[in-house]
Amino acid sequence: MAGTQVNPTRMELTRLKKKLATATRGHKLLKDKRDELMRQFLDQVRENKALREQVEAGIQAANKNFLLARAGMQDEVLNTALLAPKQRVSLDYTLENVMSVEIPKFTFHTRTPDKNDIFSYGFAFTSSDLDGAVQSLSDIFPAMLQLAEREKACQLMAAEIEKTRRRVNALEHVVIPRLQENIKYISMKLDENERSTQIRLMKVKDMMLQEAHGYETL
Repeated sequence: MAGTQVNPTRMELTRLKKKLATATRGHKLLKDKRDELMRQFLDQVRENKALREQVEAGIQAANKNFLLARAGMQDEVLNTALLAPKQRVSLDYTLENVMSVEIPKFTFHTRTPDKNDIFSYGFAFTSSDLDGAVQSLSDIFPAMLQLAEREKACQLMAAEIEKTRRRVNALEHVVIPRLQENIKYISMKLDENERSTQIRLMKVKDMMLQEAHGYETL
């Protein structure tokens, strides 16, 4: 049933028809956006899975080497070797717009480009297992940043997909049906008013003919 506040006039009918056309076009655009977001979201999920497996394997290798280094070195020597980092890393980020979703992109810079600067200790009193652990963490660091990007992108895109889905459902099941119902109601009212007007005109015509000629029309 049409809303009680609907004014059954031709101006209102025209306004509602324009509103319905806008809602229908918006519904199609939002559905296209939702479908494209879903496609890109699934791509991000697949990349995220591959990166997570890579990062977990790298961290597992680093932990294994750290355990071997701890087993072969005194705790005081190990703690002293890792006490003062030699290399420094700075992190920058930018935002990339993907279907109205602001996804962060990370880039990092080291203080020096020398790969040996990751070792903050001398090699005379440390084991090669410690070198392997530090090297493993250094190698896996770029993939860890990429994994952070993908996971954040997945979170943001999932939230946008849910928001878009709610808008599509609202248009499809509430707004558009209500507009169609109101348009139908106004059209029926206008048709009814037009028939009533014709009947009144016919009666007026009959009365005029009766008054002018003194007879009634059949």
